[in-house]
Amino acid sequence: MTRSTEFREQLVAAIPGLRAFGLSLTARGDRADDLVQETLMKAWKHYDSFEPGTNMKAWLYTILRNEFYTQLRKRKREVEDADDVHSSRVAVHGEQEGHLDMADLRIALANLPEDQREAIILVGASGFSYEEAAEICKVAVGTIKSRVNRARARLAVLMNIDPDEKFGPDAPVEAVLSNTHRS
Repeated sequence: MTRSTEFREQLVAAIPGLRAFGLSLTARGDRADDLVQETLMKAWKHYDSFEPGTNMKAWLYTILRNEFYTQLRKRKREVEDADDVHSSRVAVHGEQEGHLDMADLRIALANLPEDQREAIILVGASGFSYEEAAEICKVAVGTIKSRVNRARARLAVLMNIDPDEKFGPDAPVEAVLSNTHRS
């Protein structure tokens, strides 16, 4: 397999994770898709600067993160939907509790400071180690650990989760599950 074929296959394999990270940063599918597309174009353009054998996933996430902040700086001059008038008309609420829980999580994530949201998404949702997340964010490992810890604590407060309580299915769901396992 040629280097360019292997490079292309690694790019394609990274798309779902990049999209999830982009969505966590932007909270909008269209912007996440634009970020991923721009990331892939920049990665392909700088194909020669990628060192084979290094962590391509971290390299791509770094490109996406940098592109996000570049776009954010450009958008500061744009008028946003500050009152959520438009977004409230296009938002679709889930019909099942899982969708509602996910919506609550998205809202809580949006209320975290950017650095904490980024850290918790990289470590908690994208599966990066603290070391990899620190490399992507260009900060010390201790800083990432601290951000993740503060993010977890803040999410618990925002979502009204008591850390001493059991987290998981409620009693009725647990009863159904236990009956299913006996059958």
